[in-house]
Amino acid sequence: MEILTQELETKKRLLQECSKILSAQIQAAKDAMNQAQESANEHQGAMEDKFESFRENCQIQRDLYARQLDELMRTMGVLRNINATKINKEVSLGAVVYTSFQNYFIGVSLGEVKLDGESFYAISGMSPLYKVMAGTTVGDEFSFRDKTYKVLQVF
Repeated sequence: MEILTQELETKKRLLQECSKILSAQIQAAKDAMNQAQESANEHQGAMEDKFESFRENCQIQRDLYARQLDELMRTMGVLRNINATKINKEVSLGAVVYTSFQNYFIGVSLGEVKLDGESFYAISGMSPLYKVMAGTTVGDEFSFRDKTYKVLQVF
């Protein structure tokens, strides 16, 4: 029972860390979007022709950040749907996976996440690597990019 508690604690902390990273990215996108909007607004009315293209560029930038923000919000929604109290028996969404090469957290694509000096790679359910390892269990092997991985632990 102690091991299960430890595993769930690791999963919960990975979820929290991913949430923290995503929240920072969301805030950065909001700030950049607002800054682009403010720049466009500041130049309103000043020598119209000369600043029209500048304002248009600011609007384009603002729209770009808005799309980025939408994507980040969707990603956060996926993260919030992961159940930190469920032990996964096979590689699926929400699973923490230890392999012979690296450790993974299946949920959203955020790259490397460190917990107590241990590295986990947060990957999405859409990633090619996940598609190859999906459904595997402890002891199974799978190949990806000319490497054979062995699943050591899943929870």
